[in-house]
Amino acid sequence: MKQCTFHAIILKHPDLNAAYVECPFDATAFFGRKRIPVQAVFDGKIFYTGSLVKMSEKCHVLGITQAIRAKLGKSFGEQVEVQLTEDNSARTVQLPEDIQNYFSQNRQAEHTFEGWSFTRRKEAITAIETAKRPETREKRKQKLFRDLE
Repeated sequence: MKQCTFHAIILKHPDLNAAYVECPFDATAFFGRKRIPVQAVFDGKIFYTGSLVKMSEKCHVLGITQAIRAKLGKSFGEQVEVQLTEDNSARTVQLPEDIQNYFSQNRQAEHTFEGWSFTRRKEAITAIETAKRPETREKRKQKLFRDLE
């Protein structure tokens, strides 16, 4: 299992309130693939499961959620220490019973859902499960179903 540590500046996505750090080395050469699931530790104290990804950027990047930035007490332009460990464990999302029932009746939707990245699957289910009102939960569930069409 490969590991590395580096320091990076928290960068802001130009169009969103989204943050990321750039990987300062050739991650594809180091890890042997383009999309790299990792366990990250920020400043030696905040743990995160994510992926190094290379989209249109010149290098691999790792997203930093608003919650992580709040726990770190850091924002855009500040330096953070990043410890990465390659994560080869299976990434599964626990599905609520009503979503399982939907998938049992719609295998194509289930197949589409399983094709999504772990993060996208996790965020979709978390949005449904964290709804405070039943009508909000139902609205989010219907959005998921539309997204799977």
